Amino acid sequence: MAEQLPPLAAVRVFEAAARHASFTKAANELGMTQAAVSYQIKLLEERVGAPLFLRKPRQVMLTEAGARLAPAVSAAFNILSEAYAEARAGSGGTLCISTVLTFASNWLARHIGSFQLRHPAIAVRLDTSSHMVDFSREAVDIGIRSGDGNWPGLAKHLLFRAQYAPMLSPRLAESVGGIKEPADLLKLRILDPSDVWWKRWFELAGVPTDSLEGRPDTSMGSQAYEANAAMAGQGVAILTQKFFTSELAEGRLIQPFDLLGDDGHAYWLVYPEARRNLPKIRAFRDWILPEIADFAE
Repeated sequence: MAEQLPPLAAVRVFEAAARHASFTKAANELGMTQAAVSYQIKLLEERVGAPLFLRKPRQVMLTEAGARLAPAVSAAFNILSEAYAEARAGSGGTLCISTVLTFASNWLARHIGSFQLRHPAIAVRLDTSSHMVDFSREAVDIGIRSGDGNWPGLAKHLLFRAQYAPMLSPRLAESVGGIKEPADLLKLRILDPSDVWWKRWFELAGVPTDSLEGRPDTSMGSQAYEANAAMAGQGVAILTQKFFTSELAEGRLIQPFDLLGDDGHAYWLVYPEARRNLPKIRAFRDWILPEIADFAE
C-alpha cells in the first residue's frame, strides 16, 4: 500500500497550494521558494498522471482532477493533525475557545467551572473578540459565534436565538416620568443608535425611525459594555434578553416592553467538521449542549 502513496512533501505542498489557490502563498506558508513549490506540484502531477492546476498569469486554479483530490488530502491532514494532538495531549491539553465578550462574561464565565471539574486535565483559554476566526490558520479549537449558521465546512450546533429588546436603568426611566409607550424611549439618549437592531425594533413597535438619525453615534463594541452603561443611567441599550436575566431580576435593568426583535441570528457552537472527534472538542460539546438547554428555553 505504501508504494501507491505519493511523496508526503509533494502532497503537503499540494494541500497548501489548493487551499490558497496560489503557489506564492503556499511557498510563504511552508517557508519554500515558489520554484520549489512548482517542482513538488510537478512531481505529484507526474505520479497522478494528470495536471492538478491550471497555470494562469497571476493565479492558479484546480483542474477537475485537482478538485477531486484536494478535499481528500485536506481531510487526511486534519485526521493526521488530530491523531498527533491526541497522542501528545491524551485526553487533556488546552482547549482554545473563540467567542464574543458578552457571551464569555454573561454566560460562559459563570458556567465553565462545571466543565473544568468534569475534565480537570483540560485547560481552557478564552479568546474574546468579534474577529471571525480562521480555523485553518489560527490556533483555535472551537468558536461560539453569532450569525445565521451559514459557515461551510464547520460543524455547528444551535445554542439559543439572539432575540433583543431595549433595556435601561429604573432611575433613568423615572427621569422622564416612566416609559409608557415605545416612543418614550426616544426622549432619552440611545446607546449605539446606528445599530440595525434599533431600527428593526422600533419598526416592530410601530414607531418612526427617522428620529434615530443625527443622534451621537456612541458605539462600545460589546453588549456587555453597553449594558454597564445602561445600568449606570447613561442611556438606553438594545440587548440580547437572555444575557441579562440576572440584571433584570435584580432590578438593575428594566425591559419596559415584552416585544422582542428577532432577525434570524442565533448563537452557535462551531468547529471544523474534520475535528469533531478530537477528545477535548467532544468533551466540550457534550458538556455545553445540555448545560445551556435550560438557558435557551
